[in-house]
Amino acid sequence: MKETRRQKKCIVGRLGRILSCAILAMAPFTAFAQMTDEAVISYVRDGLAEGKSKEAIAKELAARGVTREQAERVNTTLTATYGSSTAVTPSSGNTRMRTVDPSKEGGEAAPGTAESDKSVASSDVNQIYGHGIFSNRNLTFAPRQNIPTPTNYVLGPGDQIIIDIWGTSQAAITDVIAPDGSVNISGIGPVYISGMTVDEADKYMRKRLGAIYPVDGEGANSETRLTLGNLRTVTVNILGEVAVPGTYSLSSLSTVYHALYMAGGFARLGSVRHVYLIRKGKQIVDLDLYEFMQNGYTKYDDIILQDDDVVKVPTYESIVEIKGSVKRPMSYELTPGETISDLLNYCGGFRGDAYNASLTVERRNGREHSIHTVDEEAYSSFQLCDGDRISVGGILDRYSNRVEVRGAIYRPGMYELGNEVTTVKTLVKRAEGLKEDAFTTRALLFRECENLKTEVLSLDLGAILSGEAPDVELRRNDILDISSIFDVEDIGTITIVGEVEKPGSFPFVANMTVQDVILQAGGLLESASLAKLDVSRRIRKQDTESPSDTISQVFSFPIRDGLVVGAGSEFLLQPYDQIYVRRSPEYSPQRHIRVDGEVIFPGMYAMPVRGMRLSDAVKMAGGATSWAYVHGARLERVMNEEERSRLKAALSMVNAASDSLSVEKINTAEKFSVGIDLEKALAKPGSDDDIVLREGDVLTLPQMISTVKVSGSVLYPNTVTYIDGLRVKDYATMAGGYGFRAKKSRAYVIYLNGKVARARTNSKNVIEPGCEIIVPDRKKREGSLQNILSIASTTASIATMLGTVYNIIK
Repeated sequence: MKETRRQKKCIVGRLGRILSCAILAMAPFTAFAQMTDEAVISYVRDGLAEGKSKEAIAKELAARGVTREQAERVNTTLTATYGSSTAVTPSSGNTRMRTVDPSKEGGEAAPGTAESDKSVASSDVNQIYGHGIFSNRNLTFAPRQNIPTPTNYVLGPGDQIIIDIWGTSQAAITDVIAPDGSVNISGIGPVYISGMTVDEADKYMRKRLGAIYPVDGEGANSETRLTLGNLRTVTVNILGEVAVPGTYSLSSLSTVYHALYMAGGFARLGSVRHVYLIRKGKQIVDLDLYEFMQNGYTKYDDIILQDDDVVKVPTYESIVEIKGSVKRPMSYELTPGETISDLLNYCGGFRGDAYNASLTVERRNGREHSIHTVDEEAYSSFQLCDGDRISVGGILDRYSNRVEVRGAIYRPGMYELGNEVTTVKTLVKRAEGLKEDAFTTRALLFRECENLKTEVLSLDLGAILSGEAPDVELRRNDILDISSIFDVEDIGTITIVGEVEKPGSFPFVANMTVQDVILQAGGLLESASLAKLDVSRRIRKQDTESPSDTISQVFSFPIRDGLVVGAGSEFLLQPYDQIYVRRSPEYSPQRHIRVDGEVIFPGMYAMPVRGMRLSDAVKMAGGATSWAYVHGARLERVMNEEERSRLKAALSMVNAASDSLSVEKINTAEKFSVGIDLEKALAKPGSDDDIVLREGDVLTLPQMISTVKVSGSVLYPNTVTYIDGLRVKDYATMAGGYGFRAKKSRAYVIYLNGKVARARTNSKNVIEPGCEIIVPDRKKREGSLQNILSIASTTASIATMLGTVYNIIK
């Protein structure tokens, strides 16, 4: 359904007010995305339909990126297109719900009011009690428009009245009071009702309408009723110590509270105990906000603002500060004659930890500071002055009637001294008695002396409880400590190590056997030896005066199904015994090697015996294929723990010796190559060439390779065809010849099987298929030319010196 021009004009008025609020809200927000002008209008329309307040919509627009310039542009565009709405807009349709034009409610700050005043007010909001109530944006004190018509509401120009007539005659008259105070009734003419209350206007209209619609007469059954429709706005001046003083247009149902909210709340010097409402030059209200904040209401709550009313906030008379153990420590405004009792009422009273017998008042007497200690009975008579500071202390961190019992007792803790608990015996009884493990021969009573030092009294608690010794009177803060027999005796532990699931230490208990400890350790492992179990026991000779060479006793037993058998089946353990479960000499987990390359069945194999050799591995893999180059077989091995330890020691020596080899020249790789000759190993199984394998070894038999790789200091490093009988220099020639800095005498050959050999230039029968010839470089001498020049210069200097000496001697 299309909007009417009247509805659009209403939106213009509301939008103008909302955009004005948005312009003030631009500063705290950062624009994330720019909204179009059409989107701004649509957003305002939807927000009003949802019942959002103008402040909420303004903040949301600012947060969505609406700038000050855009808000002013949209407002100007809509005003030029549809015109501005200056009158109260009646509700559309048949609804009688009241509406107030939002564009008319508000105002402008008085000239000379600086933004700094707002910041000062907001910074002190939480310092003076009551200052923050009207700065809360979620608490507007805005009047409800759709409440039953107040009978004492004074009508004025701009108010809409609704007159209902029913009975014999039926009609409805709706009109807005004109500026001259009249409404035009058809058949009657102007009727002046401005200045009347709703109740007075209802009676007056009933009388005037009786000339047309018989009411209250004999035989007449028509009735009339006047109610209030849409409201006018009133102009109110807000002066004094408010955040933004000025002239404001408010709803005609507004109270002083809403006026203070519209003015931004109190300024730093504003009084919350005296807010004056001045009407026609007379003060009619002296509002005390503390009365409202404490009770929720005042006797002036039903006073409605009228045109030209003045709300004035004077400066405060007296500010006092209270701190310490009170529920709401802050500053408060007091009126003359108010006392400490009044202040305690405003701050919510004492906290639970407060010392309320007296408090301290710090006062400035015009020349210097003075201190007053006020006792509790003087709270209601001691009057406070401006600038007073009240300090409420806390109770002492000590107990007046506490005793404590701890240790081997059923109910350890703190107890009240007095009544049932006065002595050691009554304290033990109140704590429900001693535990079975209590050590009663000696208990300790810690007592606080007068100088706050602590002394210890030793008590025979068993004798006291049995009546054989006198009971001991308790004092404040006494602590009775009752030890357990486990605290004074060394119970000890049992340790088990070796082939068990969870080796470790376990608490010793009486009659403990080896089987008990094995069960606590999770049982024996598969690798445990059943033939031998050792138990080591300490030598205990506490009464001897001479040392002994014997360190411990060792007992050995066989095991069956985790139980000690034979002579040790009844063997009982003692504290600090250590059990050693040995590893079976025959136990060994599977170990694996791998055979790859040109064999019949390559893959992983388990080692059947410890001394498995190269020939055994080839045999298990089905033997070499016809394409295998057996002489070039290579073996790769993983470093074990012993080799790692040796490597670590070698690296430590290299780092410690400044003149030794650099660390970079030491091979620190986890895997390394082992030089083998598989051809000889297969020819003579069990010989020195047929080396013993170990777990993780990888034996690789490559295919026959008919090439030789030449690298290093040659002109063109290359891989060339192997030709039997050629020498090293021949292969170097096939790679373009030696380089300029080639060190021919240091050339070496790396074979497929991992061996390395020196390769002289004219050597024969050194090169094999698949090998690599490496020709190293000579080290470049740094600064050779400079050295030559230096030597020449030095020689010339010495020759000159010799010539001079010769001439002198001659």
